[in-house]
Amino acid sequence: MTEQTGSTTRPHLSKSRVVACWKCPRDLWWKVFKPDAPELQPSVADQDRMDQGTAVGVLATKRFPGGVLVDLPYDQMRGKVEATREALAAGAPAIFEASFWEDEVFVAVDILERRGRAFRLIEVKATTKVKEDHIPDATVQLHVLRKAGLDVQEVALMHLNREYRHPGPEPLFALTDITAEAEGMLPEIPSLIQASHDVLAGPDPGPCSGNQWGRPWECALDESCWPDDPDHIRHLYGVGPKKALSLMADGIHTFHDLPPNAEVNEKALRQLQVWRTGTMRVEPTLKDNLAPFQGRIGFLDFETIMRAVPLWDGLAPYGLVPVQFSYHERQPDGSYTHREWLAEGSADPRPEIARALVEATKDAERVATYTAYEKRCIDALKNAVPELEPELDHLIARLVDLKKVVEKNVAHPDFMGSYSIKDVLTPLVPDLSYEGLAVADGMTASVKLAHMMLAGDSWTPAQREAERRDLLEYCKLDTEAMVRLLERLEELAEKGGQG
Repeated sequence: MTEQTGSTTRPHLSKSRVVACWKCPRDLWWKVFKPDAPELQPSVADQDRMDQGTAVGVLATKRFPGGVLVDLPYDQMRGKVEATREALAAGAPAIFEASFWEDEVFVAVDILERRGRAFRLIEVKATTKVKEDHIPDATVQLHVLRKAGLDVQEVALMHLNREYRHPGPEPLFALTDITAEAEGMLPEIPSLIQASHDVLAGPDPGPCSGNQWGRPWECALDESCWPDDPDHIRHLYGVGPKKALSLMADGIHTFHDLPPNAEVNEKALRQLQVWRTGTMRVEPTLKDNLAPFQGRIGFLDFETIMRAVPLWDGLAPYGLVPVQFSYHERQPDGSYTHREWLAEGSADPRPEIARALVEATKDAERVATYTAYEKRCIDALKNAVPELEPELDHLIARLVDLKKVVEKNVAHPDFMGSYSIKDVLTPLVPDLSYEGLAVADGMTASVKLAHMMLAGDSWTPAQREAERRDLLEYCKLDTEAMVRLLERLEELAEKGGQG
């Protein structure tokens, strides 16, 4: 839908576009004029998040019997507005996707609930709490509905109940009243609408001036807007967007701008030292810190799923469920064995994966992980499979974190202020890489695992086998990366840090 202004036609505004302008004017401009830009294309994880949000929205409507759905495609805005008028005239107790076009803005309300002669506007979110950007989302809708003549007296956010545990008896949804917050922001909406029109009437606004960076939400244009400079201050260890903005405001944009006496943490100090020299630094303590990694050591990595609507007993919304593991183990003769497990079908995988895990790791003196995430996974299995708690506790007692060793003992100019295994692996073990894998990150793996478990019955055997192969290959590489990384660290320790 477009609006005519004199002899010109300008892009229409919607709730999402106005909120996009509130977050980042450039994001709004790109979404309208560069919608095919690679940065704006949803990733596998992005699309799954949207799909889960849609499913949560459908479930939320079940709480309003007798409600009427305005069941027309989004591009039929005028038809949706007319269907909403008809539902209001018919006295519907609730309208889902209630649509209005006022003040040059189109909105479709998740749930418009009749409350006597007044109404309650309900925005549904697949989160477990109210977030900062939910307020303008609801407030734009409140502005438009009141312009349309509706007496909206309450505004609420319907979100997932963090106290819910499948299958209940707690309700899946919680309702939080945000009327005061929306009323407080309401006077700002007309100027925000005008600002949105102004953005769309002009050229690309360019990177944010700085006030939007560091907000608690993701922006698809983040990497496009930050300076493309490996020496930029945001790459210093421990410096996130907010701290980077503060430093930039003080004139510190790159490592070159830091004064010699700048106060930074120990890891950042080592990073600056190797940046200046262009060479790797290895601490003399490395050999001693590797002592727990000798003998019969295992290497463990999990892949997990976390679904908005929990599927199995005892799970909360977004409850952590390990559904795959890879396990390498160094044998007394120096060779390595490998075991792996991957969930099949939609049944609760936790009892079976817990048994397979205990069996695979029973002979290891120590089990190496990279970060403490694997301990979280084992704790989740303990809660789900209490009969294996002693064995799982024994496994937890043997865990050793390889990342801590790297953080304390190794600095490399190419780490770029990060100690994630992918950022560490390439500089230290350059012949091993995740490049070219069909699954190359944990978020994609999580989504594909969930789809294979929950919707895989609709796949052909060839599709299922291809997905299994890709997921097994990715998880196996995670533990192989730990094996190779430990070998490299042992080599550096023996050479006294030269390598």
